[in-house]
Amino acid sequence: MGIRWWRRLAPVLVIALGVGAGLAFAVAAGVRPDPLPVDRTPVPLAGHRPCADIELYFGTDPGMTRAAASFRDDVQARLVFVQTKRESWEKLKKIFKDHPEAQQGIDAADAPAVVEVVPVPGTDLTTYASQLKTRHPDAQNVKAVDVDAMVAAMGKSGQAPKCPRSGEY
Repeated sequence: MGIRWWRRLAPVLVIALGVGAGLAFAVAAGVRPDPLPVDRTPVPLAGHRPCADIELYFGTDPGMTRAAASFRDDVQARLVFVQTKRESWEKLKKIFKDHPEAQQGIDAADAPAVVEVVPVPGTDLTTYASQLKTRHPDAQNVKAVDVDAMVAAMGKSGQAPKCPRSGEY
């Protein structure tokens, strides 16, 4: 007689556990991270540290400004940063202040105007860079920058902070 109650209760327990597990998976699947803010209005790069972005280099500030404005309606772009030739030159001087030999033969006219585009999460950086290269043929250079991939290629994974979902530190 002791086994009969177990035979009746066992199927009920199995069904209850199955429903509970199914519900847990459904809730977990429905939980998504908060959407990141999107602002495609070009802002100065100073003070920002993108770690997953596309960099477009231009020979002139007007070329950079035109390119930056073109991202206003680009649904793959999340943030757009700009750096004028003068700002690039000042940044280069700071980087190489202890290496005057590296500065020889280079002047402010050589510094590029830069647009840095942080894409929405999930965007393939290499594919997007290729699309932007086609879209902006006047860019002197277009490159995808993925700091996590660079760190991994150097065998230094775990020694540097991981790039957050936002694409900037």
